[in-house]
Amino acid sequence: MHSHQPSIVQRKRQSLRRQRMARRVLPFLASLFLATPMAGPVTKSMAVGSRNELRMPKIEFSPKAQFDQELRTTYKALGAEQEGLRFETFAKAMTGYLNLRQAGKLAEDKQVLTVIDFDLPSTEKRLWVLDLGKKEVLFHTLVAHGHNSGENEASSFSNTDQSNMSSLGFYATGSEYEGKHGHSLRLEGMDEGVNSNAAARSIVMHGADYVSEDFIKQNGRLGRSLGCPALPMDQYSQIIDVVNGGTCLFLNKSDAGYSSQFLNQQVAMAAMVPHATAHGIS
Repeated sequence: MHSHQPSIVQRKRQSLRRQRMARRVLPFLASLFLATPMAGPVTKSMAVGSRNELRMPKIEFSPKAQFDQELRTTYKALGAEQEGLRFETFAKAMTGYLNLRQAGKLAEDKQVLTVIDFDLPSTEKRLWVLDLGKKEVLFHTLVAHGHNSGENEASSFSNTDQSNMSSLGFYATGSEYEGKHGHSLRLEGMDEGVNSNAAARSIVMHGADYVSEDFIKQNGRLGRSLGCPALPMDQYSQIIDVVNGGTCLFLNKSDAGYSSQFLNQQVAMAAMVPHATAHGIS
């Protein structure tokens, strides 16, 4: 049998079809080619990036960065933000706490920090007792300020006897005793010229019936003390039992011009991240 040979006409038709097909396909292939990165440069770029990564030195965080991270980790573990304690206030309180521990001013067997934030009005719960060892907020409650420090908000402070004002700063708690306010706790002011007359002024922690939600409802604010951080009657005794005997108390007010030797971050960093400062990382 003879194989079938396409005629000249058929061959011309097939050629025309191939040309038309090519005209349709070639633009598509060209656009696809242009949109796709070439393998050569990509491989080269990746190789360069890899070499650069290998050459990069190991990043070491500064003691300050490590200190801040440790503070934030502790703050988060305590759940302090959920309890209304601002990080800025907590950081100051922790800095002073660490300074006082380094100076041997606090009991070694207790890791308790009490914070009072006078940035808040008396109608808000502005006292926190923190167990730094167990990472717990033990108490969050109301606390009064001094009669002459202000009405609902405390804005004036004094270290002077009979000023009837609160004194800011860091305190070390002392011993419990029974006084005119019943069960009370002595306080020793640590900041010279700021609260150093606290003992002489009989500034103590005690309970008072004017520190209550009922008093706020009737008067629009808490009652006020003669300068003492007075506590609610249904909590003061338990709080005193927890914080007595050489723990740290910090009274904060952001815009009062307060400064303290115990806000030394270098000392606090050495206490919290000694491995970093020991290696002199800056």
